[in-house]
Amino acid sequence: MLSRKTKYGIKALTYLAQQEGNDPTQIAVIAVSENISQKFLESILLTLRKAGVLGSKKGKGGGYYLLKDADSIKISQIYRVLEGPIAMVPCVSLNFYEKCDDCPDEDTCSVHNLMIQVRDSTLNILENTTLADIISEQ
Repeated sequence: MLSRKTKYGIKALTYLAQQEGNDPTQIAVIAVSENISQKFLESILLTLRKAGVLGSKKGKGGGYYLLKDADSIKISQIYRVLEGPIAMVPCVSLNFYEKCDDCPDEDTCSVHNLMIQVRDSTLNILENTTLADIISEQ
């Protein structure tokens, strides 16, 4: 299940991507527009800033803004920053692989093989969808 953190992060980023120009937008404006707790949103946006997705400006006229064009920000990048691994089990993760303690042989494990298919399908969608794609579908 997608966490609220990731859901709100995607909503906030799509909001920023829809703004004219690339002027900084205050957290309070985003929070009200997207119906997100301002305190929770602050934490999310800070995480995205530290990951290099957002820039920020302090003071009057300050706020957050996208560092790249919306068509170059993949949803997979956002997902990994906010949610962590895309794979549902660690034994099929491409970036965070761990062997399962309860599985003697991954090659014959039905769960492992199923989860590879789930990972590949999910990854295909997330890697091939950008913020611009989400905006154009609205």
